[in-house]
Amino acid sequence: MTDGIRDLAPAELAAPAEELEQVEKPEQVGEAEQVEKPEQAKEAGDAEPSAEPSAGLSRRRAWVAAVAVGAVLLSAAGVGASLVIKSPAQAAAEAGPPPLDVLVARVEKRVLRDTLVVRGTVTSAQAVQVTPVVAGGEGSGPPVVTKVAVGQGDPVVAGKVLLEVSGRPVFALPGALPVYRDLKPGATGDDVKQLQKALAGLGHGTGSDKAGTFGAGTKAALGSFYKSIGYDPLPAVADGGEAVNGAEDAVTTAERSLEDVKAAARSGTGGTGTAGGKGDPGATGGKGAGQDAARSVARAREDLAKARERLAAARAAAGPMVPAGEVVFLESFPARADSVGVRPGSAVSGAVMTLSAGALVVRGQLAEHQKGLVRAGQKVEILSEVSGVTAAAEVLSVADTVSVPPAPNGGQGEGQGQQAPAPSGPSGYEMLVRPLAALDAKLAGQDVRLTVEAAATDGNALVVPVTAVSAGTDGRTSVTVVDGTGAQRRVEIRPGTTGDGYVEIRPTGDGVIADGDSVVIGVEPGVADEQPGGGKSGGGS
Repeated sequence: MTDGIRDLAPAELAAPAEELEQVEKPEQVGEAEQVEKPEQAKEAGDAEPSAEPSAGLSRRRAWVAAVAVGAVLLSAAGVGASLVIKSPAQAAAEAGPPPLDVLVARVEKRVLRDTLVVRGTVTSAQAVQVTPVVAGGEGSGPPVVTKVAVGQGDPVVAGKVLLEVSGRPVFALPGALPVYRDLKPGATGDDVKQLQKALAGLGHGTGSDKAGTFGAGTKAALGSFYKSIGYDPLPAVADGGEAVNGAEDAVTTAERSLEDVKAAARSGTGGTGTAGGKGDPGATGGKGAGQDAARSVARAREDLAKARERLAAARAAAGPMVPAGEVVFLESFPARADSVGVRPGSAVSGAVMTLSAGALVVRGQLAEHQKGLVRAGQKVEILSEVSGVTAAAEVLSVADTVSVPPAPNGGQGEGQGQQAPAPSGPSGYEMLVRPLAALDAKLAGQDVRLTVEAAATDGNALVVPVTAVSAGTDGRTSVTVVDGTGAQRRVEIRPGTTGDGYVEIRPTGDGVIADGDSVVIGVEPGVADEQPGGGKSGGGS
């Protein structure tokens, strides 16, 4: 070789070729490639006679070895860290007691309420069903509605005509006492007093009549009222005035008889024509005639007095009356027509409309098993699901007898205006609920939810689920308290108010139990059957 480059011996070229073959040769390389590589290496050696390839391969192998050692060290460090470092949750779990073989619940300290939920309907304090009773006269047919003056939802004022039945009005007057009889002249009582007050309130005074007595002043006021609504009042005695006329004729006859007797007494004949027989002493005949005349005058006067008494009685009984079927007394006005189930032409059979008056209340029905839980004065929450309005209320009364709530009368009937039968609500004991504040008038007629507080503890109390309380063979009631290590201890208690699945407890004797303690409420089947050593408990040996 020239230029200072010497020829390399074959042995010098073979070593680099063998190293290159060991590093770069793939495992799947064929034999042909293995034969060719020494030749390629030799050619490369002819072209690159320097020792730089050997140094580069050595550095690469060093880096690979360093990376492998580093990976091993990091893996070992991670495993070691996992054995030493623990999360707080893991540490707490490993430090806790073993799983309990019982179910537990926390003791709570709060107000315990026993509630009862029922449905109710918002209505006025007074609900009256109008049931006209019309006594048909001779030749009259069955009662029929001839006019309807109010519609469903219309306001009703005092003195307003509601409807007309067989030509007669049915009107509303203020009063709390329901009508139960016809009010006629000469009648006395609180219902008469109520009528007098209602007429006076409408501007028809009763004059000098005593309160509660249907006298001449009340008759005049009643006649004036009927005239104001466009009707004639019915007479209390339907005889066309014959009783009064007959009494007046009797008085006239008695007066004339008295006058005749007096005239005869003045003539000295005693009304007999002669004083005595012929030859009799005149004095004797005159004395007897005078006595007879005086007696006749006295009797005539008695007859006249009786006739005048009968006339006064006849006149007192005569005059206008208020039939029970023509008036409806309501506690307050304006009232409201909740339902109207008739129209002109409808035959009258039962209630024809329903009126309500007074402040809004809620009426609900209690089942037999619920009645004993509810009493007057208990707190109630009213909830309207339609509007979301809630209101505080209280139980006003609970009926002692079972009743069926009236079915709402809606729409018109069939045929000649007769109302088709409507299904009634479920029977039960009516519960009347009074709101503590006035309800919105828009709630009238709505179906609402009533939550009655049947019982409540006096302030905060310790309460546990009812399943935590047990009674021993000795008759003592207790609960079982479990501490953090699983140890159990029995605490004797006295149960109190129950409600919504919980019961109030009061420790007795030396027993101690506090808010937040755990009490046993049952057995954990999956754990309780496990025995130490992994075996299952048998049914006994």
